[in-house]
Amino acid sequence: MLSRTSSELLVKTALEQSLTIVLPTRNAARLLAATIHNLRGQCHEMIITDGGSQDGTIQLALESGARLVAGPPGRGVQLATGAAAARTPWLLFLHADTRLGPGWQAAIAAHMAAPANRHRAAYFRFALDDPSRQARRLERAVAWRCRFLALPYGDQGLLISRALYDEVGGFRPLPLMEDVDLIRRLGRRRLVALPVAAVTSAARWQREGWWRRSARNLCCLGLWFLGVPPRRIRRLYG
Repeated sequence: MLSRTSSELLVKTALEQSLTIVLPTRNAARLLAATIHNLRGQCHEMIITDGGSQDGTIQLALESGARLVAGPPGRGVQLATGAAAARTPWLLFLHADTRLGPGWQAAIAAHMAAPANRHRAAYFRFALDDPSRQARRLERAVAWRCRFLALPYGDQGLLISRALYDEVGGFRPLPLMEDVDLIRRLGRRRLVALPVAAVTSAARWQREGWWRRSARNLCCLGLWFLGVPPRRIRRLYG
């Protein structure tokens, strides 16, 4: 049996050899530092794809040792750009305001080690950095959506092999709904839930109102399934 130190070393080695983390940013300095701290030294490379930040985002990215790739704004374009720049067999896509919970390194290493998972993508459990009952209700609603609709969002992260990413066509250069678009192409059978939380900032819900923000997100999803072009949905999303 491996000692705890040996096991941790094997996990760290696997991540350093096989994993690239891609973070799309735009004026994300306020929350990016905590995300970088959570991930620093835990992968082969961190790629930050910036869409025209005018705050301290770029300076933070450069100071962190990440590879900075600048381009046009739009999360779909930025994610696709980051994936194209990556040189490892595994990719982890995260939002700049998301921190992974304890044990994420081991969970990712275990997923990558299983040969069958080369053809399955993984996502994390949705959690918010807010102690309120509204936050817990939203977390339960997201868990239901993932379980019964097989529809995790981008703020839950996405771990995927380069082979599978290329097979399904990767992220498309959409101004919105790029995560739903890719998840639908993957399908339920090629999705796995990891037993670790992805803790996302609740600032958007706190600022805009829990019901208002959630209703708008649901409306955007419904419009996308009805075939409304993402550029039009973007105007509603704000």
